[in-house]
Amino acid sequence: MEGSAIAQFVPLILIFAIMYFLLIRPQQKKIKEHQKMVESLRRGDQVVTQGGLIGKVVKVKDNNELDVELAEGVKVRVVQNTIAQVLSKTEPANADK
Repeated sequence: MEGSAIAQFVPLILIFAIMYFLLIRPQQKKIKEHQKMVESLRRGDQVVTQGGLIGKVVKVKDNNELDVELAEGVKVRVVQNTIAQVLSKTEPANADK
């Protein structure tokens, strides 16, 4: 009787394991990569917001905000986590110069 009870749970455990490796783990990896990308944003980076706006980072603020210039003289304040993609990165300033 005990063997059959354990045997009934084996398929559920297998389903959970498959769900973890196919859905949960890749999603966690994607979130970590996005967080790393957002933390590395610098002035001059060209970005795309989740709303589809393309602009250049003018200023990185302390409270999780960015100033993004969409066109000449048109600046918007954007929450860092709403950046979907970085199109071009700026080179870091060289400390030797």
